Amino acid sequence: MIPALLVFILLLSVYALFSPDLLYGTIALSATSVAAALVFYMCHAPDMAITEAAVGAGLSTIIYVWAIRVTERSDRR
Repeated sequence: MIPALLVFILLLSVYALFSPDLLYGTIALSATSVAAALVFYMCHAPDMAITEAAVGAGLSTIIYVWAIRVTERSDRR
């Protein structure tokens, strides 16, 4: 199960890098943090899992979404 989660983390990370929309990339990074928290939990490190879920998937996502919201787009749609 852990190797499958690691491949999932890798795929989400690549998607976040090449995503044309910043919000989709942020959601992919949040999902990466959740998957990393699951890996930590499976490796019997619940303290790291809680920290990764709270900071990586929670706080960082809120800050990124806020930053995307308050900035203006420079591309023409």
